Amino acid sequence: MARALAYLIHHIRTSPLRTSPLSGALVDKMHLAELNIAKPKFANDDPRFAGFIDNLNRINELGFTMPGFVWFHMDESGHAMDMPTPWPDAAANVSVWETPEHLEHFVWNTVHKQFYNRKHEWFDAMSSHHFVMWWVEEGHQPTLDEAKERLDYLDAHGNTDFAFNWAHLPHVKLWQTQQCG
Repeated sequence: MARALAYLIHHIRTSPLRTSPLSGALVDKMHLAELNIAKPKFANDDPRFAGFIDNLNRINELGFTMPGFVWFHMDESGHAMDMPTPWPDAAANVSVWETPEHLEHFVWNTVHKQFYNRKHEWFDAMSSHHFVMWWVEEGHQPTLDEAKERLDYLDAHGNTDFAFNWAHLPHVKLWQTQQCG
């Protein structure tokens, strides 16, 4: 019995188990959820928005095939541009990744970066935070209401373990040269 207890204590101290910020329970693995909102300058069928809309499914499909991709909030169209959001006149992108490094690689080391660099052509600048990340238990699919709560928390409190941006993750650096989020 003592040997089993000693093994259990050693395992708890040395294993990569984490405490869930949602329930306080130990979980095997946490994933990274992200929300990005944007206010389009044009209607989806406006020719000035075609450079974005015509490539949206291609970029999303690339994301779905990336190492570390877990889940994406979308409708049957393959994207979320037509789905209602808690933000007036805004589109929302919510996804889950295994690690920040996986998300960082997709955002900055793929063709996604080319479209990010053109965002000013298609989207209005926002005066508040438009990007937030947070940890979720493995298997959890965040709702837009949950994502809004995290974004509002980031606006009110800045970076915390509950809601954060790239600056809260010192081991990911590509955003510093690109200014994402």
